[in-house]
This record gives sequence, structure tokens and C-alpha cells, in this order.
Amino acid sequence: MQNKKILLTLTLVLGCLWAAHSQKAYNSAIGLRLGYPVSVSYKHFVSDPGAIEVFAGFRNYTGYGWFNVGAAYEHHFPISGVDGLNWYAGGGASAFFWNFDIDNDDANLSIGVLGVVGLDYKLFQPIPLR
Repeated sequence: MQNKKILLTLTLVLGCLWAAHSQKAYNSAIGLRLGYPVSVSYKHFVSDPGAIEVFAGFRNYTGYGWFNVGAAYEHHFPISGVDGLNWYAGGGASAFFWNFDIDNDDANLSIGVLGVVGLDYKLFQPIPLR
């Protein structure tokens, strides 16, 4: 489990560096989805307001844990008065791989449909990494 935490931390750091390099109007970005579990996400705009986002995350407690993957289509709407801030709504699907006994290799699968509503904010200003 320690290796998963190191991998997630490394992914988050690299994601933040890549997000810092993105332009004001970005086409693709790496970010975080806050919730249960916190997930790393990759978003790519397929049209001016529409984006596809894929995400993955894991959560571990004493006695049980899970790993999730999913994807969603999101339609973005600007919020006037704040540069880089949008709200979005959309939907998609996700899968959770979970077990109640960490020492047991038996895994369970849950598949679901999801609705999403959220805020999209470009946190970092462009940093020339070239």
C-alpha cells in the first residue's frame, strides 16, 4: 500500500507541474477531483464548451479499500467576473474495485452511472518550462 501512496503523490506532483504549464485557454489538463475518493483526472476539450474527463483514485481504510476509474462528459459555462473560473455539468460512468479484507485477494466490482456538477478553475499561471 505504501507504493500506491508514493505513486499517487508522484502523479499529483507531476500533474500540478503540467497544469502550471497549461495556457489560459487550455485544451487538456491534469487535475484533482475532490470527493470520496480523491482522484487524479485528465480532461480534454472536444469542443469549445464540451470536455471528456477520465479519472482514477483509491482509498484505503483499516479492513477495506477501493480503487475507482471513470469517465464523464462535461459542458462548461463561464462565470463572469472571475478569469479562469467555470462551472460545469455532465454525466458519465464509473467502476469501483473494492474488498472488505485487505489481506484477502477476493475483489468485488461495482459499476455506476454518475452525474457531475462542479467548478473548474485554472489555479496556476503559465510557467515556461522549455
